[in-house]
Amino acid sequence: MSQISLKVNGRLHTLELDPTTPLLFVLSDELGLRGPKFGCGMAQCGSCTVILRGQVVRSCVLPVNAVGQDEITTLEGIGTAENPHPIQQAFIDEGAAQCGFCLSGVILTAKAVLDEKPNASDQEIGEALGGVLCRCFAHVRMLRAIRKYAEGKKA
Repeated sequence: MSQISLKVNGRLHTLELDPTTPLLFVLSDELGLRGPKFGCGMAQCGSCTVILRGQVVRSCVLPVNAVGQDEITTLEGIGTAENPHPIQQAFIDEGAAQCGFCLSGVILTAKAVLDEKPNASDQEIGEALGGVLCRCFAHVRMLRAIRKYAEGKKA
């Protein structure tokens, strides 16, 4: 066990952990965050997605000691129920969420792509989302919400 400090969603946490513990389990079990979820455990489905160093990463396979001092942003870190982030609001407006299992992957991936390239094409967004699996088949509504968010960023 080691003392590890993590900055998550703007808050610093110091925890006693096995440094090889996957970040997902620290976020969910130690910090009680429910945005990133355990899906496949092999970085294939995207349900455990977080943003680290401006990039989307799969927290189920990332050991906590690989994070360093960089801030981790989860789905909870971009907005709240009372004050959702514009991309979260677009998903609400478009009815783009069903079970919610894939939302960390879809929303954070789309946000990261559009933060890096505000004029990303639908094809570029689709390619980025290619590694996020959704079981509810709400893809058309999700893409409509993402485009709505992208257009709002330009305004």
